[in-house]
Amino acid sequence: MNVTVTGATGLIGSKLVRVLRDRGDDVTVLSRSPDKAQALLGVAAIEWDPLAGPAPEEALRGRDAIVHLAGEPVAQRWNDDVKRRILESRETGTRNLVAGLRQIRPADGPKVLVSSSAVGYYGKHGDERVPESSPPGDDFLAGVCVAWEREADAAAENGRRVVKIRTGVVLDKDGGALKTMLPPFKLGVGGPVAGGDQYLPWIHVDDLVGLYLHALGDDGWSGAYNGAAPEPVTNKAFSKALGRALHRPAFAPVPAFAIKLLYGDMAEIVTEGQRAVPERPLEGGYAFRHADLDAALRDALS
Repeated sequence: MNVTVTGATGLIGSKLVRVLRDRGDDVTVLSRSPDKAQALLGVAAIEWDPLAGPAPEEALRGRDAIVHLAGEPVAQRWNDDVKRRILESRETGTRNLVAGLRQIRPADGPKVLVSSSAVGYYGKHGDERVPESSPPGDDFLAGVCVAWEREADAAAENGRRVVKIRTGVVLDKDGGALKTMLPPFKLGVGGPVAGGDQYLPWIHVDDLVGLYLHALGDDGWSGAYNGAAPEPVTNKAFSKALGRALHRPAFAPVPAFAIKLLYGDMAEIVTEGQRAVPERPLEGGYAFRHADLDAALRDALS
């Protein structure tokens, strides 16, 4: 396939580009810093600022598909300015990507858009199992995801297939939530957060990349798919599993107020969580490589 990727230098993008390249696909990335992206990834890179205007035609014409991963990092302390950047990068950035697609007929450019989203779409659900048919929540991150997906869905108006991957907590020692968790756990002072009863919809990075590859290759996939392993676990159970993987104790509780002091409003991602389950990926024939948490953590940390 000929695939264009945005957000290619991030945790997921860099791994996806490597897999696509290694299997023989022709990859082009869109980046604010194309020279840096090309040197890092070893593929062609074209300059694009997602907030400045439509995606350039030269990165889209003659391509089979586009994967859209670009967005302001969510895992940082939130304030009004950060919230604005989080929303704008996804809403305006995706709108400008689709504006670029509108300039090209599907016959002459990407026939499928696979766009990132997040399980934060669902808001707070306690211990209720949350498949893709569940309605959106009403908190900040849910609103971001609704706007994000709405802009992606607009690509279907001119005949393109649109897939949205609602991502959970990605297991990779080199980035994301797991990298942040490792230092205290390695010191033996890790443990459950805010009581530990909230669910954590984890997924091994290889399976998340696998979902994107499946979405690219299976014409039967469209709409939203939860990027989470078949069995989410509570924060308490995850902490114990991470302690086992590191051969360290994992019983030091972290109170909710401490997370709030550290992260501000962003703390709700850690203290609430969702029991998101991948109903549609399983129905669509995706076979998870890492469905067991203990084995997934051992692999991610190796």
